[in-house]
Amino acid sequence: MSSDFEAYEQDFGTLTAEVTNKIGRIPKLSGEEKTQLVLNVDKQLEEVRELLEQMDLEAREIPIQSRAMYNSRLKSYKQEVEKLEKDFKRSRIAYSDEVRNELLGDEASSSENQLIKLREERAHLLDNTEKLERSSRRLEAGYQIAVETEQVGQEILSNLNSDREKIQRARERLRETDANLGKSSRILTGMLRRKYKK
Repeated sequence: MSSDFEAYEQDFGTLTAEVTNKIGRIPKLSGEEKTQLVLNVDKQLEEVRELLEQMDLEAREIPIQSRAMYNSRLKSYKQEVEKLEKDFKRSRIAYSDEVRNELLGDEASSSENQLIKLREERAHLLDNTEKLERSSRRLEAGYQIAVETEQVGQEILSNLNSDREKIQRARERLRETDANLGKSSRILTGMLRRKYKK
């Protein structure tokens, strides 16, 4: 099962790299060319989501002792897709300086500095937000691993307790058997003595 998961991982890595590259190109385009690239990225993101669903199904079939590691990786991939989708939305309404000037002409030059300033401030805010989100995701992933590790530990302890009880019951049966054998031996010895006395 883990080999299937890893095969999906490879496909996921290849596809998300392509999507990331195309998202970066979208603001530099306009007109029909931009529309076609947007449609293409939208289709590839759907394929990425399908890969995530397949990995999720595979992770559920992995033994619980190894499942925590795969769940952590899967959670990271889901967060990566969420970021890609956000970047995709932003790219659809964004234009590079060259395309904006081509679309708006000289009339855009008077407000260009203001747009640049606003864009820089917005980028700074987005960067800080993403840093906070990444820190939060790392904490959540660590907590999830700890919880799942604790669950595995509890199962192991439960199994050990069950095995100990079985061993104790087996010892009790052995003691009872020894006692019965001793009693039988004494009875036979008594019978033999009475026989020889006769």
